[in-house]
Amino acid sequence: MHAPRPRVLFVTDLAYLSKGRRYCDEDIFLSSQLREWFDIALCHPLDALALMDGFDVVVIRNSGPVLGYQDAFDMFARHARENGTKVFTQLTGKGDQRGKQYLVDLFADGFPVIPTVDDPRNVSRLPEVNTYVVKPKWGADSIGMRHSGRAELSQVEPGSLIQPRIDFVYEVSFYFIGRTVRYALYAPDPDRRWDLEPYSTTAQDREFAQRFVDWNDIDHGITRVDACRTVDGTLLLVELEDLNPYLSLDRLTESARREFVNHMAEAIVALCAQP
Repeated sequence: MHAPRPRVLFVTDLAYLSKGRRYCDEDIFLSSQLREWFDIALCHPLDALALMDGFDVVVIRNSGPVLGYQDAFDMFARHARENGTKVFTQLTGKGDQRGKQYLVDLFADGFPVIPTVDDPRNVSRLPEVNTYVVKPKWGADSIGMRHSGRAELSQVEPGSLIQPRIDFVYEVSFYFIGRTVRYALYAPDPDRRWDLEPYSTTAQDREFAQRFVDWNDIDHGITRVDACRTVDGTLLLVELEDLNPYLSLDRLTESARREFVNHMAEAIVALCAQP
């Protein structure tokens, strides 16, 4: 007799809309491909808590900003921890899973990140520029982001991040499964952030991205490392998305998409096999 296939609960919000991204198309494609390996069911994040115990692993994909259902997510995460639920991506991340505090901490520790403080009294630690970006620590998809002059920063409310608005050549994203980078994409036109193209990484690029993934210490799941290339050629971390990163799979070739799906399926199978 054939062994039963692993049962996967695929958490996604197919109705979520975001400028420049087709969340639903990506998850419809991805779940349809993973069906080759798993018995898979899709559910809205608000239904995950009620359904999760009936599956071998919960895969969190494009489930939208957690701010929209924070209480439900907190109950889901607590239940997963208390019951040893296998979650892909694991819920121990130190990046966006915990808000944006990591940008403040990493900058203070000397990591190559966009200079970031969370207290107007520490603005002196930032480069002097004409315009600063102010955004909430628990923001997502640029929600609540605004621009400010240096003189107005003293009025910034507590709990906000303050960053210099940096001129950059392009943004680039590195996509990891576990600790291994699988592909990279970049936006050659800074004014068209989501018009992405395949990016050929250098050893130095990979070392940069790997440093943050190793710091984050996630063994099973998907992480997207977003960075910007400054005019002097330096890479600076913009975001460490370690919960439900959009993958822009439609920007890959068919063979590259298939390769990614294979690696993701292998990672989920390995997670299911863990005691």
